[in-house]
Amino acid sequence: MSYPGNQVEIRPSTQVMRLEHLGATFQTRLSFMRRLIRRMHSDDWKISCDEFDLDNDGYGTAIYAVKTPNNIYSLICFSHYLDPQNRTDRVIAEHWDSTFTLFDGIPTRSDVKRLREQTTKQEEGRFESTDLVLSRANKSLRLFDHVVKSLARNQQPDPKILNSIGYLMRTTAVYANGKFGLADRGLYSSRPELTPPYQIEMLTVYLIREFSLDLVDHLAKCSTENRSAKLDRNLKRHLGMGNATGLGMAPFLVQHPILIHNWFEAKESALSMVRSLPEASADKIGVFNKLLARSYQHLSEWNIEDKRQKEKIQIMKTELSLLIDELSHNSQLLTILYPWDNLYKRVKSTWSVEGVELLVALLLEPYPEIVDKLGDSLDYQDNIIFDPKQTTQELLRVIEQQYMWALKINFDQPKESQYFWYYSQEKNEPRRGNRYSENGVENEMNITIARDIWGLWKTLISTNENIPLSHFLISHPDLRHICRRVQLLTGYAYAEIQDNIISEACKPIDILRGKLSFFGASKFDPKSDLWTRITLCQGAPLRDELSHQQADDWCFPITPAMP
Repeated sequence: MSYPGNQVEIRPSTQVMRLEHLGATFQTRLSFMRRLIRRMHSDDWKISCDEFDLDNDGYGTAIYAVKTPNNIYSLICFSHYLDPQNRTDRVIAEHWDSTFTLFDGIPTRSDVKRLREQTTKQEEGRFESTDLVLSRANKSLRLFDHVVKSLARNQQPDPKILNSIGYLMRTTAVYANGKFGLADRGLYSSRPELTPPYQIEMLTVYLIREFSLDLVDHLAKCSTENRSAKLDRNLKRHLGMGNATGLGMAPFLVQHPILIHNWFEAKESALSMVRSLPEASADKIGVFNKLLARSYQHLSEWNIEDKRQKEKIQIMKTELSLLIDELSHNSQLLTILYPWDNLYKRVKSTWSVEGVELLVALLLEPYPEIVDKLGDSLDYQDNIIFDPKQTTQELLRVIEQQYMWALKINFDQPKESQYFWYYSQEKNEPRRGNRYSENGVENEMNITIARDIWGLWKTLISTNENIPLSHFLISHPDLRHICRRVQLLTGYAYAEIQDNIISEACKPIDILRGKLSFFGASKFDPKSDLWTRITLCQGAPLRDELSHQQADDWCFPITPAMP
């Protein structure tokens, strides 16, 4: 799509794919949870609780059925007693408050019996092709108990306490795509509702949220002989689903480069198209102003302990406050020619990186007719074959055009190789070790892209030959993987994290946020440089609200006003 006159260039990957930038991103209309909710709304999905066999302590089995135009999916929930000594968000945990399987179709009693035995084992269980997703979750005890006790007293919980956490339960893993015998993605990726990335996982998270909301109502009712209250609908909507995410997610962005390129190129293309609009209608300006005010309130309610992120939030609040004040005194700022481009340029050089990315999310929101269809390009299947006929000089030119960011790093300095990434023996999960003080460097993952590019470039320069790669690799077989990567990613500008992820300066949490923002995460709550808690689908419509006209209007949720 193009517009007359000022066609704004897409932002360069040298800006967008830096760690500092990835660690400042927000969910947008393209995020996977947003896409799922829109499809639920447009295709009129029906979600019902078909079984809720829980005892007075909340232990037992529940089943939620999802009916799409062509298929039925069932979330089978198993709620258990969890000894306080075994309560942890770490991936090495072996016991949880609840475990879940998303089942393809309607399960029989034998299916439920089988899954009751296997799902509680999680990674040690064995699953079948009818089993799509495996997950587990723990209660956020402080909020969970507060909500249940309040409802049992026939009262609503304190909205401030509710907002301070934002979810009743949080997941510590959502597995799919063939793990432990689960269905391979190829078995269902041709279904329209599951073709976009991560839709099956987002559906599971959404349904677990529904289960957590039903669970507190059930426990409140069971804990009192008198009449208990049900959780207010507005408060339910403001409760999302929590998630604890660590290093396990980080290597994905390196190992699926063209997929990542598609994600970021779609977002940057959307921004370019919006900035290229010569004018903004009163309706579009109204949507923007509404969300600008809402996002300021959202920032005010983003309460976390991490000092560094708290400072960033305060800076963003100041930036938004100044813009809101300016627009209230000069409404013509958005009625001039190319208003969104001028607004973006106005703040780019003076705002924080995170503030600019928040503005980007707000600029995309009023334009579903431009942005949403770009989400159709987010998937990718790798089927490109290595070309041994390419010459070393041709490869060298690609490196010097597309990888100058890597060539600027001096890997002769020990600090640039401070860390190594490896898979743990306990859970086969990614970990990071200090190269100079910890054992295991011989098990280093093959994700050191910057260092490998730097080494390949030095070798090509020193050999100073122009020969086919098939000949070059006979003498340098250890460089085949990086030669293939350069060849594969030629022209894919957003495919690489353009920083050194083994440097002492690397904060893996920046990588996590870059991916989690595409999931639709909000209220990032860093617990260290290595892991974070997040909230998903906070503010999203409940299962009986999916048909409402405003089903997609839930970004940057704020605490509802209570009577």
